[in-house]
Amino acid sequence: MKILNFLKVTVLAAALFTSYSITAQEKTKMVGGAEMYPSKNIVQNAVNSKDHTTLVAAVKAADLVDVLSSKGPFTVFAPVNKAFDKLPEGVVESLLKPENKMKLQAILKYHVVAGKWSANELVKMIKDKGGKVAIETVSGGKITAWIKGKNVYISDANGGKAKVTIADVNQSNGVIHVINSVLLPKS
Repeated sequence: MKILNFLKVTVLAAALFTSYSITAQEKTKMVGGAEMYPSKNIVQNAVNSKDHTTLVAAVKAADLVDVLSSKGPFTVFAPVNKAFDKLPEGVVESLLKPENKMKLQAILKYHVVAGKWSANELVKMIKDKGGKVAIETVSGGKITAWIKGKNVYISDANGGKAKVTIADVNQSNGVIHVINSVLLPKS
């Protein structure tokens, strides 16, 4: 009887643990009016965000859907639509043309870092490096992370800056940090 009770308790504990693990993994964040599920990849989540329609269109035009759907892990600094609106008139439309695919790829890859870097890890690196940390992107360019007040900012190679507005949007293949400006590599 003791063995049977022990088995029942063990099975119940395993069931509860499994249930908790699934719930904990599925903790979502709202981005652009849509829930972002940690069990989905970067592209699967981004297509549901009303704030990232321009970014999704750019990823499709640059043929980067397969890359950002792959295993990763990646850290993506994802500009919102309003960030693209800050660019000079006609720039986005021009970049979406097939003849500008390589330039578009370079810009988008400049927003991607290999590995999964949480906001806490970024803040720790910034503090460990004395206030700023240079980060190599998958394009080969460098961006710089720094803190002002309670906010994390990312600077590009041209002195442009973007504020992280939503951090730690976990994905099955990495993490997204939503930013309010487009980062531009040196041309």
